Amino acid sequence: MLDVLEAGFMPAAVPYLQGWDLQRRIHAEVAAGARPETLILLEHEPVFTAGSRTAPHERPTRSDTPVIDVDRGGKITWHGPGQLVGYPIIRVSDRGDAVELVRGIERMLIDLVADLGIVGVQIDGRSGVWVERADGSADKIAAIGMRVQQGVTMHGFALNCNHSLDPYDEIVACGITDAGVTTIARESGRDISPADIKDATASAFRDAFERIPA
Repeated sequence: MLDVLEAGFMPAAVPYLQGWDLQRRIHAEVAAGARPETLILLEHEPVFTAGSRTAPHERPTRSDTPVIDVDRGGKITWHGPGQLVGYPIIRVSDRGDAVELVRGIERMLIDLVADLGIVGVQIDGRSGVWVERADGSADKIAAIGMRVQQGVTMHGFALNCNHSLDPYDEIVACGITDAGVTTIARESGRDISPADIKDATASAFRDAFERIPA
């Protein structure tokens, strides 16, 4: 079975360090077999998180938003109100490997935004979900960055819903200089918040990843 924990949505967005502590507690319980696999869904207060491969020039230099170095791979990104963050705390072993799991999350998110009239795609060599443009460029609508410890995942995905894109002007998001960022609101013309889409996300994740004991 798979639990879904809603940790906080606007106006009660979750401070990043508080959410990280929650991840670690649940991760320890899942790894020990004391808790079912769990998907945490929330909105964060504004924060930049820098993965282990973030270069100095990719970090913000003039922002009041905190920057937190985290124990996932990848580079720097932004989290904040208007973005739905999902932390899957699940076992990798019966789902192939970590790369296959990431590809599965991408496909789940592609199906999710398709229900909103948005065509999302995977791009070879790049993680996340993208919206392609007529000129051949692409904008990222969902980012993925994960870590596997004791065979169980931490960190996860961030689906851009209805927030401003201004914070991305302060960083080199995900280390990518030749692509942009977009949101569900921008692509659909509808003001869809994380709270509006959290139930559909939980359902889609269960459909894709829940394992029912025999």
